[in-house]
Amino acid sequence: MSLLLLLIPLITSVFLLLGRPSAARTIALAATLANLAVSLIVCAGFVNDGTFNYEISFPWVAQAGITFRLGLDGVSLLMVLLTNLLSPLIVMSSYNSKMDTESRYYGLLLMMVAALNGVFMALDGLVFYVFYELALIPIYFICAIWGGQDRIRVTLKFFIYTFVGSLFMLVSLLYVYLQTPGAHSFAWEALVQVQLSPETAGWVMMGFFLAFAVKMPVFPFHTWQPDTYVTAPTGGTMLLSGIMLKMGVYGAIRWMIPLSPEAMHTWAPIFIMLAVTGIVYASIIAVKQSDIKRLIAYSSIAHVGLIAAGVFAWNKAGLQGSLIQMLNHGINVVGLFYIVDLIERRTGTRTLADMGGIAKSAPKFAALFMIIMLGAVAVPLTNGFPGEFLLLNGVWNYNVWLGAISGLTIIFGAIYMLRAYGLAVFGEQSRETANFEDVKTNEWIVLGVIAGLVIVLGFFPQLVLNLTDSSVNRILGAVQL
Repeated sequence: MSLLLLLIPLITSVFLLLGRPSAARTIALAATLANLAVSLIVCAGFVNDGTFNYEISFPWVAQAGITFRLGLDGVSLLMVLLTNLLSPLIVMSSYNSKMDTESRYYGLLLMMVAALNGVFMALDGLVFYVFYELALIPIYFICAIWGGQDRIRVTLKFFIYTFVGSLFMLVSLLYVYLQTPGAHSFAWEALVQVQLSPETAGWVMMGFFLAFAVKMPVFPFHTWQPDTYVTAPTGGTMLLSGIMLKMGVYGAIRWMIPLSPEAMHTWAPIFIMLAVTGIVYASIIAVKQSDIKRLIAYSSIAHVGLIAAGVFAWNKAGLQGSLIQMLNHGINVVGLFYIVDLIERRTGTRTLADMGGIAKSAPKFAALFMIIMLGAVAVPLTNGFPGEFLLLNGVWNYNVWLGAISGLTIIFGAIYMLRAYGLAVFGEQSRETANFEDVKTNEWIVLGVIAGLVIVLGFFPQLVLNLTDSSVNRILGAVQL
């Protein structure tokens, strides 16, 4: 089953890139729905005891101890569900966008889906690195070919940041690999058993952190993010914000901390300080934004800063909160960026001052926008609330003052999101919004599914927490700080 999650999007991607069929959108949607179906089947048969399910393993470079090994525990299954839940919505969101050679666009999108699934399922260090780098290639071309103004400069900056960061991770990974006893191995179990001195572990942890901090991104490694999110086509922005940034958080949980736990006492306070600084910094900038797409880009930095702080607190509340919030943030931010895309296509502007009165001509759109916005603000009984509560609890248990400062994300989030919603939806109609069209069928499906998830996961967060509980206990038990 785990191999199918790779092969379905990968084979379809090659077919779309080489065959250039006219029905590229339909084929891409069918492939992503097939992957979602496989993910749900995997979830139905999943044994939730903290061990790896659906393992496959065969030698890749046997002489060097490299094995193509995939598997799923509760943490990785949650990320696979996120990837394969959002990918058909991302495909459907592009249905009304006109683009040249759409078979290439959907082919690259599916290649990225395959790489993301590989990242979350890899149980061999080098296989993880290969998929981690592979995910960078399709998103680079998606942004460079179909992006907006100044896309080449912005995309090149993004590529350099992420590629250079990944090289530091590779050095750390190779060092730990060379310390494995006997015949060297990249297997996850072999790597986590290596005992490092605190000083050496500090360098190893920093190598991983530079790679993952760029991907999240954590302050001050975030400077590529706002421009890239704004310049990328909507599908690219959704992939980046909804799924790709989760690679960094997942990498910290699965690889960085388990491979160098000896350095956590030294580096965790610094990492949490950077994460909390990013929460406040990005929130203040978001409040001042007039471009709604840039506002949501900065809000994403703030939310991911809180997720990162929960991870580095390294307690059960923080880890569980980070996992459920990765899922919920991905759902909410994809919905918000799609809403921005619909507004821009209908009005020709992203400037809040040029909007207003959308609810008068598009009440369904306004209602769906409100539900998704409330989820992003973490209103109780929406999906954002359980995760933020657990994250703040985890950071508070680590340090009361940092927990209190982190709580500002709720206040700031309410300010900038309610302000944006009010300026766009209420008040008098402007020239740009006078003839604003309500949601079409495919738009209704995408936004309806996202709004439904906001409500369902708000009422039943235990569905996610039960899935990850045993794996979180196992990870915390294996990494005693």
